[in-house]
Amino acid sequence: MKKRLFNRINKKELKQKLFQDTTERTTLSFYKYVHIDDPDKFRDQLYEALINTNTFGRIYIAKEGVNGQISVPTSQLDTFKEILDTFEFLNGIRLNIAIEDDGHSFYVLKIKVRYKIVADGLNDNRFDVTKKGKHLNAVGFNELTENSETVIVDMRNHYESEVGHFENAILPKAETFREALPEVIELLDKHKEKPIIMYCTGGIRCEKASAYLKHKGFEDVYQLDGGIIEYTRQVNSQNLENKFIGKNFVFDERLGERITDQVISVCHQCGNACDHHVNCANDACHLLFIQCPSCAEKYEACCSTKCKDFNQLSLEEQKEKRKTTTFNGSKFGKGRYKAYKPEDSKFKGVVLQ
Repeated sequence: MKKRLFNRINKKELKQKLFQDTTERTTLSFYKYVHIDDPDKFRDQLYEALINTNTFGRIYIAKEGVNGQISVPTSQLDTFKEILDTFEFLNGIRLNIAIEDDGHSFYVLKIKVRYKIVADGLNDNRFDVTKKGKHLNAVGFNELTENSETVIVDMRNHYESEVGHFENAILPKAETFREALPEVIELLDKHKEKPIIMYCTGGIRCEKASAYLKHKGFEDVYQLDGGIIEYTRQVNSQNLENKFIGKNFVFDERLGERITDQVISVCHQCGNACDHHVNCANDACHLLFIQCPSCAEKYEACCSTKCKDFNQLSLEEQKEKRKTTTFNGSKFGKGRYKAYKPEDSKFKGVVLQ
């Protein structure tokens, strides 16, 4: 009989169990661009090896490599490293430890095989993602950014850079990595002869982007090794100047970790200084947006009066209304929502419904 290699427990039950659990946990991420001949076989081997360690999170595997964001019981951290080391191409892989960690980042282990570990929208068989730009540590990054000719590029999505980014960085308006690549190529066309540094959260997107730039003829290309997470660790441990301002967006239950005290974004509903991302409490909407405590109370953690009123209906009424109602989350992408404030010309867009 074949072993069950996936989880079957209800998501709500798993979340509740996690928040009641007092086990000390460590949130971390890792990735490796490497040619994997049989992703399905590797996926099953990795799942079997990790399932008894009480590891939570998501790991994506593809022919181009592996990408994981996970939470491990701190007591199992050495065991986790030993498991990764049993796979030759993961031996000694760097683990990016979360900057802020309350132990509630993930609640179930999911390991999935994908076409690519980072969706890029590219169909160019000549492009080799392993031919990347030069890696920079925090010291090298700080030194190169002192050069007035250096161009710094944020390879994250706009809603990530909205709450925090490096000084003087180019911030693409893209909502996805696949949208960002062509936008960045166009933005950098006039800077082809200059040193170009790319960065992202943990290094995986800027590594692929640096390889793509080299594929497109750019020569002096660098990437921040380990991304914002590793940069912050090195800055703190070596007492270096921190050139990042604001908050680092993360793709787990936390939705962000504080890097510096500056708050560079605003609440999408009232315009007051705020960098706290939330998903609309109306599950039929689930829009990602920035909301301050005052608006969270006013709108009961929803993005609009429409969603607030909907949440107050009975489950039967909600079920019926879902058939004919469109919410902000259906109409607008992540972080695109801006509440309309007639008294403030800076905030024009969606009328609160």
